[in-house]
Amino acid sequence: MVLTHQPSQLTVRQSRTAAKRRATALASCGIALLAPLLRASAQSAATQKLPARYFRLLEAGAAQVERRLNRDPAANLQSLEAAPGWRHFPYAILAPAVLYAKQHPDNNLRGDPKMLALAVKIGDLLASEDEKGLYEPRLDSDWDTYMWLEAYRLLAPQLGEQRSERWKRAILRNATLVAPDAAERLDFPWYNSPYIITSPNHYAQYASLLLLAGRVLGRQPWENLGRQILRRFAAEEQTSDGYWGEHSRVGPTTGYDYLTSTQVALYYEYSHDPIALEALRRSTDFHEYFTYPDGTPVEVINDRNRYGDVDAWGQFGFSNFPDGRRYAEFLTGFFPPEDLHIDWLGRLAQDALYYHEGPTASIPQDRALYSHQMSVPAGIRKTGPWVVCLSGIVDTQAVLSQFYLDRQSSVSVFHQKLGLIISGANSKRQPELASFLEETGGHSFWLPLSSRLQMNTPTDRLSLAYNTFFTDLRVPLPNPKQVRLLYAIHRTARQSKVQLNLQLCLKVGEVLETSRGRVILSEKPVTLGWSEPGVWIRHHGWKLSVDTPANLTWPIYPYNPYSNGPETTLEHAVGVLSIPVQFADEVAQSSGALKRLDVSVALESE
Repeated sequence: MVLTHQPSQLTVRQSRTAAKRRATALASCGIALLAPLLRASAQSAATQKLPARYFRLLEAGAAQVERRLNRDPAANLQSLEAAPGWRHFPYAILAPAVLYAKQHPDNNLRGDPKMLALAVKIGDLLASEDEKGLYEPRLDSDWDTYMWLEAYRLLAPQLGEQRSERWKRAILRNATLVAPDAAERLDFPWYNSPYIITSPNHYAQYASLLLLAGRVLGRQPWENLGRQILRRFAAEEQTSDGYWGEHSRVGPTTGYDYLTSTQVALYYEYSHDPIALEALRRSTDFHEYFTYPDGTPVEVINDRNRYGDVDAWGQFGFSNFPDGRRYAEFLTGFFPPEDLHIDWLGRLAQDALYYHEGPTASIPQDRALYSHQMSVPAGIRKTGPWVVCLSGIVDTQAVLSQFYLDRQSSVSVFHQKLGLIISGANSKRQPELASFLEETGGHSFWLPLSSRLQMNTPTDRLSLAYNTFFTDLRVPLPNPKQVRLLYAIHRTARQSKVQLNLQLCLKVGEVLETSRGRVILSEKPVTLGWSEPGVWIRHHGWKLSVDTPANLTWPIYPYNPYSNGPETTLEHAVGVLSIPVQFADEVAQSSGALKRLDVSVALESE
């Protein structure tokens, strides 16, 4: 199979239109929340140094919140959080609090009474909602309480006795709610979901809230409990590859790993524990390596989310290191001041509060070439404009949990200008999206049993074993115009059907051209089949060719763990190229049957 593209002169620097096109392209592959992010020029934004850019973003976000509150003085949490991107409105309190209190030459609003007034207005709203019983029943309100607590810590001398006691009473009441759950789980075997019931990032958040609340509000047992839990996260729970496993330790849950790293970073701020600093060093390495050039987390290694936002979580933890400061700078360059989600605003405020200034060093995204292989069978290689990630992670299914995806995908291909082309995103209860699907004995299987990854220039090799066959995927070192995926598939048992599937990031409203004709992609289903070799598909500047019969289906709606069902909008849909593997029945079972597929991705002129 060949995927080809004609080089364009467009760059992120040259054209806001190009940036919008790229944002739309990513959204159509299921990265909808990135569309507003990538309208801004990442290249020019990255030239703004930290923490100066933090303060500019906080100013823009605080102004956005102030306008909303002025438009509707009677707004409550329910009405405020109904707006897209405002799910955790209490996060907004930390931005004006940091702008008012943080002393720094780049903070133009230090001591500004308008920022104090805005923070007070938000805090009073939270206190009122809490007194009505409307604050805590909201999902994950403990995350909001942390932000409120930080604002209280910064502003307490300016609040006056009555307001200070009111806020303190509400914060204490809400922090008290997590203390029993945190204490109960302290000595559980592992801090993974099958043991602690909740997610590790939530448990780490309980601990950091208790640590800070204990310190600020004079509850020493809370502070001690928080320290114990977070030290164990740093010393025992993190893998050698630098992530905290959520379902298990055999693979990352990348987006949520930022959350756990944030809590360990907060622990380090108040403990200066060298064990925590070592954990942050490993976490920084992990996230730097497994972030695409557009700032988004690599999806094929993730067992929770198919796609993700550029992340604001925990950048202050990365800033303990020169390359981590550059990584934080890189990520922050993608946030548009004109359209900040409230979650981002709160986390960027936390980053500004705790950021460590110093020299910077290069990160993988700055280099033309880099590769990294984890101790688990997953790795990534960037070669010029191409990034290829391979995953042979084998893990158990979380059958009763809607949140963990099946680790059923093995390869993703990203291009620096075009974004994600072949997606390795995982799914659940959707074998049609698995890299391989086999049918034998009246049953279907789509998870590998065993794997091996060998990353050696000039060829990377991922081997996956299933019930009735094993496959070798070889990826030769790409050149500027081409990536080739070479599959050799060996049958190990008779009476089976095998199918290779590739998820293609197709863009709604754009032309899909094939050897069978042209169509503009819409909600209308597209089903194409080729019974002979010579299949090719041209779309969004790339061309994909296959040397064997294949079928193309559009649209397929991937699984959404938060709704426990398929996505419902085209912006999340994918196309799937399915390649039936035809074995030669006359070959003896003992010798195995060999089927080779030549799959390549190439860049060419349009």
